[in-house]
Amino acid sequence: MRGMERFTSQTGAALPGSEPDFTWPVRVYYEDTDAGGIVFYANYLKFFERARTEWLRACGVDQRRLAEETGLLFVVRSTALDYRAPARLDDIVTIVSKIGKLGRASVDFLQEAWRGETLLATGRIRVACVEGTAMRPAAIPDLVHDALRRGPGKDAAAVSTAAPSIPLIRRQ
Repeated sequence: MRGMERFTSQTGAALPGSEPDFTWPVRVYYEDTDAGGIVFYANYLKFFERARTEWLRACGVDQRRLAEETGLLFVVRSTALDYRAPARLDDIVTIVSKIGKLGRASVDFLQEAWRGETLLATGRIRVACVEGTAMRPAAIPDLVHDALRRGPGKDAAAVSTAAPSIPLIRRQ
């Protein structure tokens, strides 16, 4: 599977949380397809959402605990998708995810859907951190921000135990 090589800074340096690529497999079920037997275009958003959620878990971030204990939520602010080729029933689609930009209150994810060597779709999804009651922008907590900057699987256990009084990070 190729891809994501273009998700680097203008200097060629990898973006924060971007290496190695985080991948998440998704099988295409009948419910994902339209009358023509191909994946309904909006379902790529669902596939990308699942991969982002698993990416956060791999970073050690527990979104449910974040919401319950701080009132903060991650919500999708904007999306842009480009469709290249169709996926069909029973295909295994690999979602590749990287951070394009990590801000104080938002994260831009760059995602691709692949079937083997065939690029099916690309997406740029901006996720914002908001205070859940007022739905106003809020800073991503430092511990979570640091975990996102490190990326999936990089010292997730250390993040989990580094500040046991801050339950934003899932304990391993």
